[in-house]
Amino acid sequence: MKQSKMLIPTLREMPSDAQVISHALLVRAGYVRQVSSGIYAYLPLANRVLEKFKSIMREEFESIGAVELLAPALLTADLWKESGRYDTYGADLYKLKNRDASDFILGPTHEETMTALVRNEITSYKKLPLNIYQIQPKYRDEKRPRYGLLRGREFIMKDGYSFHANYESLDETYEDYKKAYENIFTRAGLDFKGIIGDGGAMGGKDSQEFMAITSDRTDLAKWLILDKSITDISEIPEHVIKDIKAELAKWLVAGEDTIAYSDSSDYAANLEMAATAFTKPTSYTEQGELVKVATPDAKTIDEVSELLSISTEQTLKTLVYKADDEIVVVLLRGDDELNEVKLTNHLGADFLEPASEADTIEIFGATFGSLGPVGLSSSVKIIADRVVETVVNATVGANEDGYHYQNVNLERDFTVSEFVDLRTAKEGEPAPDGQGKLKFARGIEIGHIFKLGTRYSESMGANVLDENGKAKPIIMGSYGIGVSRILSAILEQFARINVEKTFKGDYKFAWSMNFPKELAPFDVHVVPVNVKDDTTVALSTEIVNMLTNKGMQVLEDDRAERVGVKFADSDLIGLPVRVTVGKKAADRIVEVKIRATGDMLEVNVDDLADTLAILNQ
Repeated sequence: MKQSKMLIPTLREMPSDAQVISHALLVRAGYVRQVSSGIYAYLPLANRVLEKFKSIMREEFESIGAVELLAPALLTADLWKESGRYDTYGADLYKLKNRDASDFILGPTHEETMTALVRNEITSYKKLPLNIYQIQPKYRDEKRPRYGLLRGREFIMKDGYSFHANYESLDETYEDYKKAYENIFTRAGLDFKGIIGDGGAMGGKDSQEFMAITSDRTDLAKWLILDKSITDISEIPEHVIKDIKAELAKWLVAGEDTIAYSDSSDYAANLEMAATAFTKPTSYTEQGELVKVATPDAKTIDEVSELLSISTEQTLKTLVYKADDEIVVVLLRGDDELNEVKLTNHLGADFLEPASEADTIEIFGATFGSLGPVGLSSSVKIIADRVVETVVNATVGANEDGYHYQNVNLERDFTVSEFVDLRTAKEGEPAPDGQGKLKFARGIEIGHIFKLGTRYSESMGANVLDENGKAKPIIMGSYGIGVSRILSAILEQFARINVEKTFKGDYKFAWSMNFPKELAPFDVHVVPVNVKDDTTVALSTEIVNMLTNKGMQVLEDDRAERVGVKFADSDLIGLPVRVTVGKKAADRIVEVKIRATGDMLEVNVDDLADTLAILNQ
């Protein structure tokens, strides 16, 4: 492919509105262009990457018996009203009417549509299991689109759905998808973790997220590709290193989630779901006498601790929530934070929100900052985090504004309905499997699989007759991959800073892409230095034809540009190998540059194909 025929509008500078490096490079290197806020056009290079990723997906899904189809993106709202999500999905749902004033939506996901298709076509358990998927744009009206392809209003997604007569079949397909996802992301060259996830608005029970780990900014060597004239990072002057660190610091660390993982085992979870090892200790501390103390103007845990000269670990915080209109009191140790996802999942609530001040006055007779469990009516449901059991002689609100109790103890002074893991895990705490300690990392969600059970089939009447002729709801699974955000995930992991030493002895550096070979838009970038020289042009044409006949995808920079412009664009585009046809063209000698390492070597054209085959192993 000749570069002059491609639409690759590279920019001299980084776009001013980009906050993460993946967004900046995708725009600067001419891969994408924003059409409107949160909506992007995928230009030829980006589209080639996406098509390669789709090919990997299709191969892996075919191996587990998944069949591709294509459903409409414009959906009747009636199906979402059946499932109940039309009213509960939230403001992100694009709602519209046709000329007949019928309600429609732009599909953010397709559980309802696929359930309706199967409901209308399959009536017997003998036709199950069924495993189908599609790849298409989705639409969510994000309030604040940001970070380029990571948070947009239109995005490309692979969504798959499986339908089963029993849970054993669902479990088998779920494991098939888990393995297929691991194969897909491994083949794509991504550093990822499969973690325990939250089903959220999807309605799933068991679920697993696949997160691309965001590169560590402190490991400078990981970000640099050194020119052949630089043998070691230690050669680079300190002021240049300082400038490089400043450049890295300019860009936000991408990733919408924090991942907690063990440093000694395979345990990994989204922070919203992460747990820690817990053993209830035996306490030999003597219980003190309950004392009421004045705490004027001290409402937060820190303020109370400072006023009374106690540690935050010696306090209990009392939180009040409404879970589907039921009031729930939650207790945590003062230095812990509530994990609302854990609380929501434990209660099985559809809606969870903090109670109002009016609610607290009615229940406690006091306002926020002075609440506690002592003296509460037995009709009030109190749930406590497990760590609360370890606190002896605690300080809590006295349910009287401006007062707290000290030496409060479980059972003697208050009771708890149940103890549950409700706290947000902290880095450095023991992993729940007892192996190692928790470490934190930022991650980009690239895939998510769910065991939906009968959440949609029951609400939408999707039943099959079992072996006894009895109608039973179809059991479902749902499996998604964020296809377009794969572009961003790759660059967050594979963007690099090229460092070069000039002829004058100065050092300069610039960002470049570094696509893994499985997803690079082309395998080789052939760059003839002088397109007005017949020998150079002829040798370039010979190389392109030879490599193409060997099955390689080749981009030839046939533009009449200065060599500096060509090299700069080549670095931006980020193909695995650059072949420069320059001053030794008459001798059939070309220069080969390996993108990932920065290594360069001179090769005779007659040996070029074999050399590239060896380098690609």
